[in-house]
Amino acid sequence: MKKGYNYFTILLITVAFTSCVPQKLMEDEQAKRKSCEAELAALKASSTDCDSKLSEANRQVTENNRDITNLKKDTLNLGRNYRQTDAKYEKLNQINEQLLDKYNRLLEGNVNDTKKLSGELQQTQEEYLKKQDELKKLEEQLNAQKKNLDDLTAALKQREARVAELEQVLKTKDDASNELKKKLSDALFNFEGKGLTITQKNGKVYVSMDESLLFNSGSTAVEAKGIEALKKVSKVLEQSPDINVLIEGHTDDVKMTGKGEIKDNWDLSVLRATSIVKIITANSTVDPKRLTAAGCGEYFPIDPAKTPEARKKNRRTEIILTPKLDELFKVLETK
Repeated sequence: MKKGYNYFTILLITVAFTSCVPQKLMEDEQAKRKSCEAELAALKASSTDCDSKLSEANRQVTENNRDITNLKKDTLNLGRNYRQTDAKYEKLNQINEQLLDKYNRLLEGNVNDTKKLSGELQQTQEEYLKKQDELKKLEEQLNAQKKNLDDLTAALKQREARVAELEQVLKTKDDASNELKKKLSDALFNFEGKGLTITQKNGKVYVSMDESLLFNSGSTAVEAKGIEALKKVSKVLEQSPDINVLIEGHTDDVKMTGKGEIKDNWDLSVLRATSIVKIITANSTVDPKRLTAAGCGEYFPIDPAKTPEARKKNRRTEIILTPKLDELFKVLETK
């Protein structure tokens, strides 16, 4: 009975305190929430843009390979045509010599035959000049195709080098994520499976903590066991300065009817995320610039079912750790 009386007394004090919070504090919290949402959107847009540019680079390499294959085929065809034309040219030379010989022999014959042979000789000479022009054009085309092939080959080598550099940067990022996940798993070994899970996807590490590990229902004050887990996370973050940290608060879809500082699920999720940020900064040397607090309300459920079990899963806080992409952006910006 005494314990219940104490809880009732604490509740009265909490309501009296929160009802006195200035309106400006609520406006500041809402502004911070909008800023966090904008930063989250920018981060997601940056990640999408990174993936899009990498896909475009791979597509261009594929197109260049196809163009080079086609150019090689065209070069082979031009070479074959060149050899055929050269053979015809040699044959024409032989014919021309034969005709000249006949012409010289027939000069002693009748005039009509001589005129006929003269006409044939002139026609042959015209064909010969025509074939020479065709041969010259073929040589020019062959040289142009060769230059084009050389240019494409050089461009392909540059793109291959750039893709290799991108792959190396991405591998370094993945290695950093793997190492970070291992450090977290080692540090939080006693908490995994007890309201805490660690997963890795899309190059990021997710530390998901159930409401039961961190908060009482409707509260933004972190419980002692949650503070202990967050301190361990903080120590890992101190050892990984190249990691950005996003703390997302999530609630279930049960509407709140609060009249104090917490009026709805948006407020609850934002304030819970902010509480975790404050614990991390208070218990470590992590640069606050690396930390972002965001409230997602009930809009990103793990399980959309309307059951108590599903709602319990959805009441969570996620610490999302992302390796900095500065090196990747430098490669993408290189012409």
